[in-house]
Amino acid sequence: MAKAQAQDINAMMKDVMGAFPVDTKAMEEAFKNQAALSEKMSGVALEAATKSAELSGKWTQETLTKLQDVTKAKSEPADYAKAMTDFASANAESAAEHMAAFAEIAKKVQMDTVELMMAAGKDFQEDATKAVKKATDDATAAAKKASTAAAK
Repeated sequence: MAKAQAQDINAMMKDVMGAFPVDTKAMEEAFKNQAALSEKMSGVALEAATKSAELSGKWTQETLTKLQDVTKAKSEPADYAKAMTDFASANAESAAEHMAAFAEIAKKVQMDTVELMMAAGKDFQEDATKAVKKATDDATAAAKKASTAAAK
């Protein structure tokens, strides 16, 4: 008895699943869209990392160049204090400039990311609307088919 009932449930589940087919093309398209978005987001991140590394390298090189004046032997003790003061002043000015440049990189990353997410959201909404319409049409057709078969 239990085996016959299990077979009936299996047959019923098979019929139900057959009535609502999975659209593999939509799934493939969603995967491709996600891969394209990931590629673009990675591009934004890599571009920012490259610019940040270049800026860090430039800042380091400038600092080392300015530090050479500090390390030179001086004839008067006051000259050491002046060299340190000049270095600190130049370093503070350089830090402000470089931090502003880092902020510009971060701002560009933020703008690019928002732009990509807005475009992806629009694409997702369009795809979702198409998928819901197709699913509704398929479900309506399956319901009509089932009601016609039940009426016979």
